[in-house]
Amino acid sequence: MMFCTRFPDQLILFPSTQLIDAHDAVRETIPFYKGELEIWTARSYLAKQHDRVDAYILRFYGNADRADRWVALEADAFGERAIDVWGVNYPGFGGSTGPARLKRMGEAGVSAFDALKTKANGKPIYVFGASVGSAVALHIAANRDVHGLVLHNPPPLRQIILRYYGWWNLWLLAGPVALQIPRDLDSVANAKRIHAPAIFLLAQNDEIVPPRFQRLVVDSYAGEKQVIPLPGAYHNSPIEGLVVTEIHHAYDWLFGAAVH
Repeated sequence: MMFCTRFPDQLILFPSTQLIDAHDAVRETIPFYKGELEIWTARSYLAKQHDRVDAYILRFYGNADRADRWVALEADAFGERAIDVWGVNYPGFGGSTGPARLKRMGEAGVSAFDALKTKANGKPIYVFGASVGSAVALHIAANRDVHGLVLHNPPPLRQIILRYYGWWNLWLLAGPVALQIPRDLDSVANAKRIHAPAIFLLAQNDEIVPPRFQRLVVDSYAGEKQVIPLPGAYHNSPIEGLVVTEIHHAYDWLFGAAVH
């Protein structure tokens, strides 16, 4: 029954469609399958002030989150840079046409990247992903030319289902679920193929993706990387305190790496 149902989608994905205040973010859509993919965009203060964009950020969120909630708030989070942020709602999330399916997420990410590449007209594109969004980001970077990545609490979905959640059900549940995780979202395999620079933000007290599983992705990553631990942080903890300064220094490295 598990192989013939949407059980993995229901277990892992938590889509929502209620109205969310997007602040001053702008809604755009691109064609996807027989429907559309919803993308929210916002420019940093410097980009608006000078009416120019030096770099684009393609952003993917966790499985219970939405782009419309964050994009406008994040646009000025990257220092004194003229940035345009594109936040993507997965199929079945927000105004993106459903249904919500794991097998559609990687394809949706690539479609959003291709649309942004046309818009960017040669400007650098960085891909950011949080939680399951990092699996989408890694899939894009393994198949497209990105300038860099930021990955926050990246889960190796298949490994964590088998090794962390399998013991209590004798793998009778975890085994079939893990086998149905799309290859597109195999973060360990994708990480081995990527040579763009990356920043990893790792919550030290993550109760959903324990640090040892996050390290499977970090250790597999073939490109140059900086790893920033988030002391005392849980999976959904806000990033705050002294570590914010360290992250901004890492951004200086990441955005500079695209120039060289």
